[in-house]
Amino acid sequence: MPSKRRSKSAAAVSAKPEPEPAASPLKKLKTEPSGDGTPISSSPKVLPHTRKLKAELEGDDDPPARFLEPRISDSEARERWPQRYLGKKKKQVVGVKNSRDESEDVIQALHHYSQAEVDNIIYNLFDDAHVKAEDGEEDYICRIVEMFEAVDGQLYFTAQWYYRAKDTVVKDHAHLINDKRVFFSEVRDDNPLDCLTRKLNIARIPLTMTTDKKKKRLPACDFHCDMLYLLPYSSFVKLPASDKRVGSETSSTISSEVDINGACEVNSEIGDVSQAQRCCKPDVTLLDLYSGCGAMSTGLCLGANLSGLNLVTKWAVDLNQYACESLKFNHPETEVRNEMAEDFLSLLKEWEALCKYFSLVKSKEPQQKYIDLFNNDEEEDEEEENDEKGEDDGEVFEVERVLAICYGDPNGIKKRGLFLKVRWKGYDADEDTWEPIEGLSNCNEKLKDFVTSGYKSKRLPLPGDVDVICGGPPCQGISGFNRFRNKDNPLEDEKNKQLLVFMDLVEYLRPKYVLMENVVDIVKFANGFLGRYALGRLISMNYQVRMGMMAAGAYGLPQFRMRMFMWGAQPTEKLPQYPLPSHDVVVRGVIPTEFEMNVVAYDEGHDRIQLEKKLLLEDAISDLPAIENNEHRDEMSYDKPPQTEFQRLIRSPREERSDYYSKSKPRFHDVLYDHRPLELNTDDYQRVCQIPKRKGANFRHLPGVRVRPDNKVEWDPDVTRMYLDSGKPLVPDYAMSFVNGTSSKPFARLWWDETVPTVVTRAEPHNQAITHPVQDRVLTIRENARLQGFPDYYKLHGPVKERYIQVGNAVAVPVARALGYSLAMAFQGSAADKPLFSLPKKFPNILERDSSASSEEVA
Repeated sequence: MPSKRRSKSAAAVSAKPEPEPAASPLKKLKTEPSGDGTPISSSPKVLPHTRKLKAELEGDDDPPARFLEPRISDSEARERWPQRYLGKKKKQVVGVKNSRDESEDVIQALHHYSQAEVDNIIYNLFDDAHVKAEDGEEDYICRIVEMFEAVDGQLYFTAQWYYRAKDTVVKDHAHLINDKRVFFSEVRDDNPLDCLTRKLNIARIPLTMTTDKKKKRLPACDFHCDMLYLLPYSSFVKLPASDKRVGSETSSTISSEVDINGACEVNSEIGDVSQAQRCCKPDVTLLDLYSGCGAMSTGLCLGANLSGLNLVTKWAVDLNQYACESLKFNHPETEVRNEMAEDFLSLLKEWEALCKYFSLVKSKEPQQKYIDLFNNDEEEDEEEENDEKGEDDGEVFEVERVLAICYGDPNGIKKRGLFLKVRWKGYDADEDTWEPIEGLSNCNEKLKDFVTSGYKSKRLPLPGDVDVICGGPPCQGISGFNRFRNKDNPLEDEKNKQLLVFMDLVEYLRPKYVLMENVVDIVKFANGFLGRYALGRLISMNYQVRMGMMAAGAYGLPQFRMRMFMWGAQPTEKLPQYPLPSHDVVVRGVIPTEFEMNVVAYDEGHDRIQLEKKLLLEDAISDLPAIENNEHRDEMSYDKPPQTEFQRLIRSPREERSDYYSKSKPRFHDVLYDHRPLELNTDDYQRVCQIPKRKGANFRHLPGVRVRPDNKVEWDPDVTRMYLDSGKPLVPDYAMSFVNGTSSKPFARLWWDETVPTVVTRAEPHNQAITHPVQDRVLTIRENARLQGFPDYYKLHGPVKERYIQVGNAVAVPVARALGYSLAMAFQGSAADKPLFSLPKKFPNILERDSSASSEEVA
């Protein structure tokens, strides 16, 4: 059952997260990690001595710390901090939002105060202050939220801590964030009063305030704060409304119930208006970067539509030609660009400049580059007139119209720049060519027509046009298959540069929402260097952020597949939540201890009856026709009706997927695409045919292999080694030596009652379990697509191996669908402030089926 539990206070420097129990269900240890969970405040309450004692020892004449009268009335104090007056033996009150562990004793109070004097400095309740740190460290930063005298006469204040960027999950990427910017938290603890060293002036400003306005309008201050840092899901959110009356132990100083759209203490010229308060556009536009064949955007749009938001993939970009063909076939309304993301960014900048040059977009500065280019028109016209008067018999080419635009090197001549695809007057379409814009300076009017038309149709997005950007920038530099990984600075590795490009595109286009996906290694490799960088970049752009890890099997797939998803939201928007699991699933893989709190899961003790049963391989593929290893058809008919709920949904046609249960007799897609396997060579086919058709069967069950008591394989000396028709051995040497002879994956059969670990991009059976349970072949493209949640109507393009790659690289559609539902809730202003929410019962089949429909009718 997906669940989790928490460890002790994050405020203690020495607090260590508890280890993950072996073979547990999808549980999250509710540890508050010391790495990014250690606040600036962590040490003061355990200082070995107070300055009062130090003064006595050193003969210091400074007056001792003291509270100033009048004190807070006993009745008010008991109302605001009731657990301080429950008696010395009473424990922490359950339900109090506090960083302390519930098993700790609460210091009992004699009186509460609103003012204190330390080293001749007067401190008031809710002042910000420096707190003495250990030798050699910067003083901690806090807000004083409580002052009290304990029953034993000791004087205390309760600190609610600010974090410097370097003390948050961002860590070594703090340089991305202004060093005067601090982040408020909900972490509090009690400290001796004389740990206070200096009053601070921390300006609370709206997150909507731009960098330029901060420089001009920010008042004189020691630090400024515009975000709240919450340890669960590494969340950074805009500050809630200021309420200095809220500071008691009976509620958090930052309450999740407070309207987070409230005004801050310094006003901004930018209105803080949530999406729910605006008139929604008919279409909400999505840009899918590193789109592959479009699984992530497809799922997001399906989920958003279920929540009533018309999310549309307007643009998609990917370098893989075949993936782009697949996406365009399935989404003909999308502007699909087959190019590198960095070229796409350069193109957008040039496109904006052209729109400004042709006065389609207001501009404060002249577009000098294009002014210089097109001002040569008159001179070139004169040259053409002189040529016509001369004896030049050369052919004159005239542009009929401009067809397309790109940035790069479309002609392969190693000259990169802005190119236009043109149709030449008097020539056919097969003679269209890509020309550098510098060679078309005499086509001003034709270019103006093209840019004007493209501007109106939003052929390319301008800053502000994109509502949502999603994408999974490839980071092959962190792959375990890369022996030369740069562990010191992964961003210097060219294979990880796309993360920079992704963030640069976000910074340029400034969408309302960002959703970045990646493998879990992004928070595992090099102490999570790249994951922390991504968070830091978004925070530096004033995005609210939240990072979580989700298992595909927990959302209705027979595949585990854990992936990282990072949300970003503009200050004027609600930050989307993570949908809690809908299906039971068992944990596989290792999550770094520091990020265990980022796994999207239920609290420990959650009633697993509420969850759907985990799906198995049989649930996904048992209705598909039996085929042979040499099947070459790309299309065929089904030979049986759907057998399971999963199959009924996956086979519903495109136009009925959002309301499958709205009809008593739902229709099903009648053409089966891509149900063909990678054809094994003769040797591998003969090997697969020898693998027994039973659960757990693999190369170890072939003649001549013996398994030792330590589970390693060796050659059986009593059996003569067998050979294939080709003369090669039946059991190859690489199978015996794989993982030092301990692996059972080579030529392994999957079984009907299993959940697949992860769908991969390669279909070879040499080192993975990918063989069909009862047929002598590997899983087909469509079977793999089913395990990823692709609807059956989704047709793929390209060679067989390329189609496997598209499926294996895809985001699991059901996960994206659940995230799309969450995105729509946030966009429409209905998302709560908590990081998690529960999907509707039976999601995505959220509409009730006609009770009169029998199971036979449905099938």
